[in-house]
Parts: sequence; C-alpha cells; structure tokens
Amino acid sequence: MSKDLKDIKNIYFIGIGGIGMSALARYFKFLGKNVAGYDKTSTQITSGLEGLGISIHFKDEISLLPEAFLNIDETLIIYTPAIPVTHSELKYLKNNGFLLKKRAEVLGIITKDIYTLAVAGTHGKTTTTAMLAHLLKESGAKVTAFLGGISENYNSNLILEGNEVVVVEADEFDRSFLQLYPDIASVTSMDADHLDIYKQANALEESFVEFSSRAKDYLLVCNGLPLSGYTYGIEDDSDYCAQNIRIDNGTYIFDLKTPTQLIKDLHLNLPGTHNLLNAITAFAMAMLYGSPTTALAKALFSFKGVQRRFSYQIKKEGLVYVDDYAHHPTEINALHQAIREMHPGKKILAIFQPHLYSRTRDFAADFAASLSQFDQLLLLDIYPARELPIEGVTSEWLLEMIELKNKRLVTKNSLVEEILKSNARVITTIGAGDIGEEVHTIKEALLSV
Repeated sequence: MSKDLKDIKNIYFIGIGGIGMSALARYFKFLGKNVAGYDKTSTQITSGLEGLGISIHFKDEISLLPEAFLNIDETLIIYTPAIPVTHSELKYLKNNGFLLKKRAEVLGIITKDIYTLAVAGTHGKTTTTAMLAHLLKESGAKVTAFLGGISENYNSNLILEGNEVVVVEADEFDRSFLQLYPDIASVTSMDADHLDIYKQANALEESFVEFSSRAKDYLLVCNGLPLSGYTYGIEDDSDYCAQNIRIDNGTYIFDLKTPTQLIKDLHLNLPGTHNLLNAITAFAMAMLYGSPTTALAKALFSFKGVQRRFSYQIKKEGLVYVDDYAHHPTEINALHQAIREMHPGKKILAIFQPHLYSRTRDFAADFAASLSQFDQLLLLDIYPARELPIEGVTSEWLLEMIELKNKRLVTKNSLVEEILKSNARVITTIGAGDIGEEVHTIKEALLSV
C-alpha cells in the first residue's frame, strides 16, 4: 500500500455488506488489520463477515462507531459511492478529518504495483472476472482476486493465493474503474447504463475509452465495440473466436481460434451465448498473461459459475428454478435466451424486481420488451437502492407496458403463494435488489410441494 496507508491499523467500512466492499474487508482482515463496518441491513454477506470476527452494526448512529476506530492517525475509512452524502457517520468522519477513500481508490492503491488483469463492461464482468481468477489459480498463478460476486468454486468473493498477479472487476459506476492501473484489460460491453451518473450514453462510452487507454500491455474487446485491441467473438472474424460450437447434455463444446493456434474441444458448463463470450474473454486474458493452455482447458471445464448468475437452485425432472442477478434489459434477454436454449418448449415463470427508479424510467420500453418474452410474470415493487422515488415511475406503470396476459404485481409477503399457484415448470427470479434474500425460502417451498 502507499505510504499514507502504511501505518493504518484500523479500517472502517461504510457499506461493508456490498459485494465489492466485503471482498476488501476480507482482504484487510487477512492482512491482520482491525476491521469493522456499517451496513443498512443484515444479509448472508454481513453474517459471513461477522463469522470472521468483523464487528458490524446496522444503525446509522455516530455513537456506534467503535472506540478504537476513532483514532484519526491509525484509521482509514472506506466508503462506497452508493452511500448518500446525508449519512450521519460519513458526515461526521468527513468533518473530523479522518482519512476517507472510495473503494475504487483503495483497489487502485492495492493494484498499482502488482501485475493486474481488469475486466470491465456493463454486462458480463462478474462472471468473466470469477472465471479468469479460477483459470489463473488452477494453472498455478499466485493470484489475488477481488470478485463482484460469490464464486461457486470457492464460496467467496475473494481469492488469496499470492501477490504475483491481481484480478479485479473494473466497475464503471461512478467512473470507479478509472482508479485502476491494468496491465491487461478487457471490455465486454458498453451498453447504456448508470444514466443517473453519466446522464448521456456517450459520456459512458467516453469513460470506457479512457479506461481502455490505461491498459499497459494488452486490451481485449468484444468484436464490434468502438475500441482498438484484440477482439473476441463467436463465429466471426475476431482474433479470439469460438468455432464449431456444440451442446452436449447442457455443456458447450467448442474450438477456440487464436492469433497463433486452434484449441480444440474446450468444455464450458454454463448456459447461454453470453457465458460463451465470457469464457472466450477469460481464456484469452489468461493466455495473454502466459498461462499454459492445457491447464486452462482443464480449469475451464471445472468452473462452476457465480452465485446469482444463472444459478440453478433446483434442476430435476419436471422442475427447474434458476436465480439470476440480471437488472438491465440486455441481461434479461441473455437470461431468457439461455433458459430457452437449455429447456426448450417449457413454460417459464419470471419473477422480476426492478432495480432503481432511474434505470426503470430510462429503459422502461426495453424492460417491457424483454419481460414480455416469458410466459408468466410476477412483478415486485422497484428496489430503490440509493434513490428516492421518481413521480410516475412505478412497477404498476411498467406492468402496463408488458405484453403478457399472465402478469401481475406481487409483494414479497405473497410471493411464495403466487409462485406455487403457477403451472410453469421453469421458474426464474431476476433482479439486483434484495430479491436474492428470498431465494432460499422460494427453493424450500418449491421442494416441499
């Protein structure tokens, strides 16, 4: 870490339950720092942190700040930009001269002097990052990885194998990824999103251009994006291209053409062409880093995925339940394509929780089109996250645009009851809000019938 952090003993997180924040908390706890934090609600993530001995409280009260962490000279405050500026603890710590840094700044400090592989993109970056970290670890690299989701292989969002190389998810929200110093970088997609921050799509695109310029050695981009670098794609003229694609018992088998060779019969046990693209990205980045191809092929086959990214909760004859983090129309389209491909001819019930009033407003017509592809829909209220309501932007408003006969609004209290009324044999929960906290209850109810 940089000189101004070398004497830090205490690290306090505001928003410690976030997926990126919790990975940093685990990292600093491993380094022997005193770690504590605040979050709005108790979740499985915060419970996991508490299990490591990290003290967490869930009320925004200055009096709950741990006494040891009030030593200005020995304490660093890390906060997420999702925390409102009106937050009492944040205001108090800012006004009293504490060293405060955003999560992205700290990631930049950690990665600045270590060889870094960074994955950016409005879609696909979490799975690609987790896959890349797994490939490097299994091929022998001493890797530290900060993941934007819980890896099914490690049941964690942090991999600590050494400091030879760092893998990090490069988040475009709040332009956070411009704090990173990647040696190898990839950009999976640049669809309009986070317009509450960027206001216009071209501003988002400009930030990706700036991020891509920070790659010191190699840049890998999805074919068709307006960026210069190695390209990747499916059955096209890309530098890294998947060819001869087959599906055998739910597994993709494909050949990968690279600038120097053809690698035959790679196996990927994740559904959907979006995951095939993710696999090509991760494999190519690992190759550019120098990992041996034979080891990478074996590692790709053993990759299990990321929790809440096309995560099978139930997969048996006559009943399938998939949970997914999709919160943008493009992601919902990818989820729908994967479900139809893996379970053709089956009736699908989708349960969707919109995330953010602004995103719902900005992409309402696209959300309506993507959700209309399912057979049945249960729509929850909008999850506000960091936002206040916007007049006229409601789930009722969105529901009217969706061209489905079998659609209705539901509350979380009535959710299980409504799901059990359905005759659909393929069920999917979708969204980036707290719908993930309902998954276990839904799974148990479906299995008990």
